[in-house]
Amino acid sequence: MPTIIVLAVLAAIVMAMAQVWTEVQWFEHLGFTEVLVREWTTRVILFVIGFVVMGGAIWLNLHLAYSRRQIYPPTTPEERNLDRYRESVEPLRRLIMVGAPIVLGLFAGSSLSGMWRQVLTWLNREDFGVDDPQFGMDISFFVFTLPVVRSVVSLLMTIVFLSAVAALVTHYLYGGISLAPRQQRVSPAARVHLAVLAAIFVLLIAASYWLDRYSMLVSENDRFAGASFTDINANLPAKAILAGIALVVVVLFVVAAFRGTWTLPAAGIAVMIVSALVVGTAYPAVIQRFEVEPNAQEVESEYIQRNIDATLAAYGLEDLETETYSATTEAEAGQLRADSQSTASIRLLDPNIVSPTFNQLQQNRQYYGFPDTLAVDRYDIDGESRDTVIAVRELNQDGLDPAQRTWVNDHTVYTHGFGVVAAYGNTVTSDGSPAFFQQGIPSVGELGEYQPRVYFGQDTPAYSIVGAPEGTEPWELDYPDDDAPNSAVNNTYAGDGGPSIGTFFNKLLYALKFGDMQILFSDRVTEESQILFDRDPHDRVAKVAPYLTLDNRAYPAVVDMDGDESTPKDLVWIVDGYTTTNDYPYSARESLEDATTDSLTTANGLPQTVGVAPEEVNYIRNSVKAVVNAYDGEVTLYEWDENDPILDTWQNIFPGHVTPTAEISGDLMSHLRYPEDLFKVQRTLLEDYHVTDAATFYAGSNEWRIPDDPNEQGVPQPPYYLTMQMPGQETARFSLTSSFIPGGQTERNILTGFLAVDSETGDSPGEVREGYGKMRLLELPSDITVPGPGQVQNNFNANPEVSTELNLLSQGGSDVLLGNLLTLPVGGGLLYVQPVYVQSSAGTQYPLLQRVLVSFGDEIGFASTLDEALDEVFGGDSGAEAGDADVDPAEEPPADGEEPEGTTEVPAAAQERLTEALAAAQQALADGNAALAEGDFAAYGEAQDRLSAAIEDALAAEEEIAAATGEEPAAGDTATEAPADGATAEPTEGSTEG
Repeated sequence: MPTIIVLAVLAAIVMAMAQVWTEVQWFEHLGFTEVLVREWTTRVILFVIGFVVMGGAIWLNLHLAYSRRQIYPPTTPEERNLDRYRESVEPLRRLIMVGAPIVLGLFAGSSLSGMWRQVLTWLNREDFGVDDPQFGMDISFFVFTLPVVRSVVSLLMTIVFLSAVAALVTHYLYGGISLAPRQQRVSPAARVHLAVLAAIFVLLIAASYWLDRYSMLVSENDRFAGASFTDINANLPAKAILAGIALVVVVLFVVAAFRGTWTLPAAGIAVMIVSALVVGTAYPAVIQRFEVEPNAQEVESEYIQRNIDATLAAYGLEDLETETYSATTEAEAGQLRADSQSTASIRLLDPNIVSPTFNQLQQNRQYYGFPDTLAVDRYDIDGESRDTVIAVRELNQDGLDPAQRTWVNDHTVYTHGFGVVAAYGNTVTSDGSPAFFQQGIPSVGELGEYQPRVYFGQDTPAYSIVGAPEGTEPWELDYPDDDAPNSAVNNTYAGDGGPSIGTFFNKLLYALKFGDMQILFSDRVTEESQILFDRDPHDRVAKVAPYLTLDNRAYPAVVDMDGDESTPKDLVWIVDGYTTTNDYPYSARESLEDATTDSLTTANGLPQTVGVAPEEVNYIRNSVKAVVNAYDGEVTLYEWDENDPILDTWQNIFPGHVTPTAEISGDLMSHLRYPEDLFKVQRTLLEDYHVTDAATFYAGSNEWRIPDDPNEQGVPQPPYYLTMQMPGQETARFSLTSSFIPGGQTERNILTGFLAVDSETGDSPGEVREGYGKMRLLELPSDITVPGPGQVQNNFNANPEVSTELNLLSQGGSDVLLGNLLTLPVGGGLLYVQPVYVQSSAGTQYPLLQRVLVSFGDEIGFASTLDEALDEVFGGDSGAEAGDADVDPAEEPPADGEEPEGTTEVPAAAQERLTEALAAAQQALADGNAALAEGDFAAYGEAQDRLSAAIEDALAAEEEIAAATGEEPAAGDTATEAPADGATAEPTEGSTEG
């Protein structure tokens, strides 16, 4: 038996070490061991404090009550009954006296250890430098001190209450309290004991009342956040009065402990209850009903203004630049000449639609893949900044044949992805596919030399074991190469990406950690081996910076991290980190999950929040830019907001863990951007808080809301990244944009506002460009009607020419996908642009850009290129050229070296015939409708003949295209009839990306 116990203990120790020591190694490898040590040390200390205070209090009160029990024999029937209970309890008394404090202590310790973040920030707090408008106290009191003090008071109240219950039961069980008729009594020891506990409990109630005065400033009422007129003028003095009454009752309980009567404290408790009802409830209700409600707009204006000012400050909106934008809805020739920078940069690639195209043309092998949603960035190409859609070619082991899914392959051979693929955002090739400027394996293009191997990313195995003894043949698959032996090039990992796993002890620990004994017995695990795990950028940043809430998007960039042009660049993941709180006085609360949910996150299953943020926040700052190296997993946290007191507080806790902004290289700086989730939260607040006048805010007459995505009703439209020039800006800047429509119950999809934030960080090392983060809001006057996104989409779908051609495009085994609907303030008005993609409805499916929809006012353009569509809208000459002005859909795509395996080209001649046939069908349909309206049936019949011939030509061209791409038209498509005039196309839903 002792042997079994020893073995069980050893097994438990080893299993614990498999979880604990491997974590220590992981943090040590990244250089963030202090994070783990500080967290665990603080947790242990708090656990011990909670355990000792709760357990000690319960044990002490049980011991005091038992040691002062009655020892004379029972004389009443009640005492004799209790004597039987005592005899039953006596065998378990020692267990209860020890076990109850231990169990309750464990609960208290666990609860207190969970407050490690609050305690550390309270002990290391920094001032905000801003005082609250009511008490004149620094905001840090409400953010750091008040939550800890309230939690401590709450915990102490629980401890005292449970101690009183334990003492009361013990005194009763052992005769210190008698409830027998005519013989009710309390022994002196029980009286003193219970009276002291009651005094302490009421003292804590008084403290809670006093703290309630401060908590009012972080509360919410029906119309706004923070203390209202009633709170300040009724509840605030009421809480002070109730705290004073409670202190008097404390004194009465102390007196009762020594005078032997409960009359005075009982009367005091009655007064407390009545006061709570009258002073704490009835009086504020009277003030609210008879003074506030009849004059609410006037009496609440001061407190509403406090709420507005605090909300704008807490969410970084106090410098919002608002401008009335009297948008024109009339389109004239040459109108866009002054907006050539914006029109030249309009993004045509929808990053949430073209992922299948990237996969089809650039996947290269089945064990690679691209994410469903690609990233938008900008790169300098030939000295010009170009909006870019970029994706990392990551490892996708699900693409392997099941027979290849062995342990050796999964964990030692297929270990990493390879390279990035990047395409211009504002143009495509002549066949509608992305115009790549970085592609292929090995990676070639305009980005220069960089480390292409992707060991850390968003789609990686749970763990990989890399590294091999010097002199042995490499066994990791590096990349496929038809000219190499076995059509592949192998490689040995030369980085420093994970803990060593070479010793027997480490093998055992990691085998237990991952539940995989192959680690212990494989000959591929050598002294040079490293184990890579927790490889997702979000996971790595969340572990080394447990105080940050992370943006749900990690985006890739190829950058020169050290500013040394003589060395290869690095492929990195960039993650935006936020510091948040829910305790900023008078600031409105916002749910992060609700604010960050849009059609993009729902379509791709992206998490709405990552990290430690509470369900609601009322303060947020983008304090950290985190960079994770895709090759070695190194995590670097760069300070981004040098004036954030919450980050300063955490830097006091973990000094040296955050790198100063000054150390950001110029190349990395140029790829940082304004974060999406922060912008989503800010635009949600601006639905109400674009109004800064208290009276208008109270009236609620100018509420806005974010429009639904036109392609996915019921879900907000996401914000969009694109390079554009706002009115008042000297040049076009990389920006993040969104629009607003009227709020309220009535559905009216007209534009009321357009919001853009300057997302251009510049390219100076360690210096953020002046103007970055500047938010500009264009407010449209109420007497101007500019269609909102929903109206524009409806106008597109209802337009006879557009709907006809969309229906024709969706025939012949094809589906139509509508891309993101972009909004730009150009030409003195608002321009809408939407790319239209076509893909096969079966078999190999990948969308190609075939048309572009444009709207300005009531004018609609629909053409093969954006440049042509703009000209259609603006009198035949928009005055500016779009990025695809040189693209001719009828031309053969230019050869750009050997196409990667899987690339399929659409024949240009067939595409041209399809385009001509569709145009002929459209004209025939229009002629037929005109003839029918005039009663000319001969002309109508002739038009129908032309329509049938055009449809046959279109289907023939479709068949040729399908044959070239290896697909066959779906059965039944050859007999498709033309749609009736005005019929609305029902394209496959497209999604959007910011």
